[in-house]
Amino acid sequence: MSKIKVIKGDITTTAADAIVNAANSSLLGGGGVDGAIHRTGGSAILDECRKIVARQGGCKPGEAVITTAGNLPAKFVIHTVGPVWNGGNRNEAGTLANCYVNSLSIAAENGCQKIAFPNISTGVYGYPKNEAAKVSVAAIRDFLRHDSTILEVIVVCFDDENFNAVQDELGITG
Repeated sequence: MSKIKVIKGDITTTAADAIVNAANSSLLGGGGVDGAIHRTGGSAILDECRKIVARQGGCKPGEAVITTAGNLPAKFVIHTVGPVWNGGNRNEAGTLANCYVNSLSIAAENGCQKIAFPNISTGVYGYPKNEAAKVSVAAIRDFLRHDSTILEVIVVCFDDENFNAVQDELGITG
């Protein structure tokens, strides 16, 4: 039984110990997944993000920070900043892999056993969906090989293209 699951849906309705937010470097909300998480989770998330920004500045691509989940069906939101696609020649794959690894590390450090990810960087940041699926699944699998605390990782896909790409990478048919 694989510890990695893929579903099509809305990450803001996914029950997990932690959900991952595809944030921007300001951590102050934005569009897409980021905007939906901030809207649904409520002001507690933004309040904690502001404290993080005051303490350390924003969040660099590939890094991750953790806050409360506010009104979401999770304990935590892990905010990570994905790379903007620039043709693949600026270590976008390494930065994207770091988003997954650093988010999983923070989840494990905070006792999370079930974590849900969106398809990081595949929206307005323009990362090709098939390439992002390869990087994300490889990073998650590699992390889980060395960690026994995380029991389940759910990749929550908003669209068919991401869903099919992740299914293909996981070797799931039908």
